[in-house]
Amino acid sequence: MDDRKLQPLIREIRITHQRRYAEAAYFFVLEALDYTIFLESQDRGIASTRQSCAVQHISPQELLDGLRRYAQEEFGPLAPYAFRSWGVTSTEDFGILVFQMCEAGLLNKTDQDRPKDFANGFDFSKAFSSADPISGS
Repeated sequence: MDDRKLQPLIREIRITHQRRYAEAAYFFVLEALDYTIFLESQDRGIASTRQSCAVQHISPQELLDGLRRYAQEEFGPLAPYAFRSWGVTSTEDFGILVFQMCEAGLLNKTDQDRPKDFANGFDFSKAFSSADPISGS
């Protein structure tokens, strides 16, 4: 779905939840999800992203790893500052964003997925202090 179609939906989510998070946070999570699906499909040898979406579920931990890696590539050590400017102060906030989008029908979840699965995923200051954009340490 292109950004023009997503923007009104994300605005509605933000209104419903008292604009707790910036619009950019929702778009970042969606971009990081695409990035994670791409990485997972490569790791599993799945030829296309469309095929990977149909046969796999991205777990909260896999998404957190993808969020971290994507943020390292996009922002490097400035990622925590970007997150804070969006209202995101911990990985738990990413879980809240994901579940808000699930509630609105933008994302899917399984019955086993819980917002608390995103708690204590990684420490922002430690994850983005490394010069190595992939290791996170």
